[in-house]
Amino acid sequence: MPATNQEQTLNIQVGGMTCAACQLHVRKALEKTPGVSEAAVNLMAGEAMVVFDPSKVGPDALLEAVRDSGYDAELPPPDVAEQEAREQAQIADARSLMHKAIVSLVLGSGAMWLSMQYMHDNWAHWALLVATLFVMTWAGGRIFTGAWRGALHRSMDMNTLVALGTGAAFVYSAAVTVVPGFFAARGIGHDVYFEAAIFILAFVITGRALEERAKRQTTKALRELMGLQAPTARVSREGVESEVPVSSVRTGDVIVVRPGENLPVDGEVIDGSSYVNEAMLTGEPDPVEKVAGSLVVGGTLNTLGSFRYRATTLGGASVLSRIVALMRQAQTSRAPIEAVADRISGVFVPTVIGLATLTLLGWVFTGHDWVQSAVAAVAVLIIACPCAMGLAVPTAVMVSAGRAAQAGLLVKGGAALEQLHAVDVVVLDKTGTVTEGRPRVVEASISDEALAWAAAVERRSEHPLARAVTEYADSRSLPLFEVTGLEAVPGRGVRGVVEGHTIAAGTAAFLGVDESNGGLLISVDGSLAGMLQIHDPIRETSRAAVGDLRSMNVRVVLLTGDRRPNAERVAEAAGIHDVIAEVLPEGKVSEIRRLQSEGRKVAMVGDGMNDGPALAQADVGIAMGSGTGVAIEAADVTLLRSDLRAVAQAVRLSRKTWRIIRQNLFWALAYNVIAIPAAALGLLNPIIASAAMAASSLTVVGNSLRLRKANLEH
Repeated sequence: MPATNQEQTLNIQVGGMTCAACQLHVRKALEKTPGVSEAAVNLMAGEAMVVFDPSKVGPDALLEAVRDSGYDAELPPPDVAEQEAREQAQIADARSLMHKAIVSLVLGSGAMWLSMQYMHDNWAHWALLVATLFVMTWAGGRIFTGAWRGALHRSMDMNTLVALGTGAAFVYSAAVTVVPGFFAARGIGHDVYFEAAIFILAFVITGRALEERAKRQTTKALRELMGLQAPTARVSREGVESEVPVSSVRTGDVIVVRPGENLPVDGEVIDGSSYVNEAMLTGEPDPVEKVAGSLVVGGTLNTLGSFRYRATTLGGASVLSRIVALMRQAQTSRAPIEAVADRISGVFVPTVIGLATLTLLGWVFTGHDWVQSAVAAVAVLIIACPCAMGLAVPTAVMVSAGRAAQAGLLVKGGAALEQLHAVDVVVLDKTGTVTEGRPRVVEASISDEALAWAAAVERRSEHPLARAVTEYADSRSLPLFEVTGLEAVPGRGVRGVVEGHTIAAGTAAFLGVDESNGGLLISVDGSLAGMLQIHDPIRETSRAAVGDLRSMNVRVVLLTGDRRPNAERVAEAAGIHDVIAEVLPEGKVSEIRRLQSEGRKVAMVGDGMNDGPALAQADVGIAMGSGTGVAIEAADVTLLRSDLRAVAQAVRLSRKTWRIIRQNLFWALAYNVIAIPAAALGLLNPIIASAAMAASSLTVVGNSLRLRKANLEH
């Protein structure tokens, strides 16, 4: 959900939502607020994400809009400690729900036994009335207050259906208990339905308790990431080490890290060395060596050595904080297909109430008594709860986002997931994507003396090839020389004086020699002294990644601004058959548009910086990066490890997620298509209907949770 430069994005924690209709009410209330351009509400996460213009509306007004729609609203806790406190409160609430569910089920069983053994005794009816009233107020109080609050705001949701069904059963049974003579005088039996009201509430509350547990499972990956934030940091100030809260760390502070500790903040190593486990960032289990000058990320785990580093990025700008923010965005955003479920949910509750009314009248007009007719109508109200419909898409998106993060992938929400599953062309940038982005000398025909002189000239250049020359010279432990009279000609070469000799490195035209070889040429005092072949090697995993994509019937295209011979060499090494070379940045955009005009769904993979226009034009933009050297907000998908196999994993995860979403929607719709007519015909009593309703929601959640263990290799 991108925001413009003037707009801001705000997350709001919403309480009291129980079904898809609730989710829809909150979203509509936010979208109708002046200044709001877009809103997404996630039932499972209990969150709303709002894009708004701060010059027209503020956070307080947005909170009030949610509250006016009948639901609780608050801003997310500002720090980890408050977040943990809130989560502990949620755990306690889930336990309370389960306790209420167990007590209600026990009382329901006792009520059923009592009504069967003493069905004609008025004292038993009074005992059942008291027990039912207790369950309705203590265990089901939220349901009835939610329904009342919805009525005040002219909205109907799951609470409305359950309250109407159980309320009708209770009111009728209470009337039979209080004035039995009235019913006897009219030939109506003394049957009561207290046990049905208790069981219905018990099953609904049980379902909600299990859903709360499932919600915690869907956000497990997010909680684990947040838990990586160290609460304190060991700071060295003026030579004195002290333990301070991480919120007190300042930019430039020197942090001391010991073996087995999580790094508290981002920074740069200044002395010492160690191996740091960055699995939370990249998904790769092997620790990475860190020495002076290396960048480190808060939340990663130091393994063996000790080192000191300087804090550079704090708070919300840190890598871990940005990852958490992006995961929240992913888990709260809406997949386009969710609009289908929203449209259905928007008319679902009033339609069900209408069907229940028709059922009641239909049974009465066909000769049945009012009691039988009311029971059938109540069953329709209960069975048609739209919970499963509201959970079908967001649960799959949330679990999928968590699974992606575990694999070192940041997928920005439901829209990206939905687009990824249909991708049939992956366009790869060359440098830094298929290749390592660090040119190396792969062949040399030059004396050590001439190489050392050439390295002296190249050491003053910023060109990538110059670094390859100096690194190669350093690897051979050649002496260092001073250079004077340096002259650099962009795109051609560099010239300078070393040890009294004029040294030039560059193209044949720059050196003034007749040489057709494509390597880097070196001359000493105008005479050709040697040649270096410099190539940017492909990543070790690139060929396997291309093969993996092709096995999924995805066409792979290499798109680069480099010369065709270099592009074709890289393509051949990586197993890529389609090559488009010598293309400027605007040309890359045109090539992607051409593929899209052919009906292709295109994913563009680049470095997230100089490929920005092409990433934006593609159906899905994928940025390569380590998570520290690249802005992770650059694309729809960010690979937190420089491994093209992650692209195939992202596509595979999207396809698995899409399959789960379709299954969820099918079962949610099929359940209602089958169950509502069965209830209307009297084939389902209210107790069985309430159990089936809870089972349908849990089926959808359980199906989505399978994505937590999704195999991304096959």
